[in-house]
Amino acid sequence: MIRSIAKRAAMLAALSLANHAFAATPSNASAAVPEHAADFVARDFHFSDGTILPEIRIHYVTLGTPQRDTHGDVTNAVLLMHGTTGTSNAYLTPLMRKELFAPGQPLDASRYFIVIPDGLGRGGSTKPSDGMRMNFPHYGYGDVVEANHQLLVDGLKIRHLRLVLGTSMGGMQTWMWGERYPGMADALMPIASQPIAMAGRNWMWRQMIVGAIRNDPAWQGGAYAAEPTQWTRVMPVFTLMTNNPARIQAEAPDRESATKMVDTLITNAGKTDANDVLYWFESSWDYNPAPELSKIRGRLFAVNFSDDLINATDLNVMQKLIGEVAGGRYVEMPETAQSYGHQTLAHPEVWKPYLAQLMNGS
Repeated sequence: MIRSIAKRAAMLAALSLANHAFAATPSNASAAVPEHAADFVARDFHFSDGTILPEIRIHYVTLGTPQRDTHGDVTNAVLLMHGTTGTSNAYLTPLMRKELFAPGQPLDASRYFIVIPDGLGRGGSTKPSDGMRMNFPHYGYGDVVEANHQLLVDGLKIRHLRLVLGTSMGGMQTWMWGERYPGMADALMPIASQPIAMAGRNWMWRQMIVGAIRNDPAWQGGAYAAEPTQWTRVMPVFTLMTNNPARIQAEAPDRESATKMVDTLITNAGKTDANDVLYWFESSWDYNPAPELSKIRGRLFAVNFSDDLINATDLNVMQKLIGEVAGGRYVEMPETAQSYGHQTLAHPEVWKPYLAQLMNGS
């Protein structure tokens, strides 16, 4: 059954606003596995733009139990990082639980201690809409990665990882993680990403959203009294870029249903804070792993999808660059009846065989 694109957009909007006061309810398959939600506070956090905040909060969820060696070091930790519009809940769907964390699955939560943060600027973590608005530091992806690193090392006392896996933005941050902390992870799996700076079509569609917010008459330089709404009319471009055309056609096979889908996407976009969204899409300003790929240690499987418009495979980026990673392998998954374009990242049943290979060989 084809998932409703409009419903998925609504879910993403809801997740981006969620302040996770409690852990999500475990599925039956993982009911016996400990699951906890908490906040880590990093003191005197230094942003890459030179700003220092006295503290930032990183919300996170953990699944499973840490195992320790004779020195007390955690030996079974896994870090999962989500996409631009998501939160930790992206990995807590029934499908993710069934395909990744259930007994016998690649990240069986009875074997691994899985850490899933809300990236800085999103969900229950510190973000512009908490009060600072446009006075919030203009963070980059590097700041998100550093905050997650402090959560692990300072907050959870984890100094080594069995795996770092990320999807979309999280995939991009997985490349950065491998370069910043070489050897900290046995394995890395960036999904639906490319290790090059934002440019071309991938930069253009993001600038459409950024420009729509900054030029919305009600935005008022970020100091609005009521949420601006005109910018939301551009947000359907996000769905056009992230979904397989065949899925959209099946979901909206006539003019009436297609128009209704657009209206629903605009309505759902209005449920998110404009300043938060602006920061989401501007924060890729510091992303360019290409020059330092040779620093990455451990095994790396990069998985992309041939029908993903955001990471267009016809650019041949991965074919050119994967050789820079000593333990790297590139997997390009073809379009099939099970494809969802960029959103195939939310369907682990499609790509988990490669995760199993990576974990078994690390």
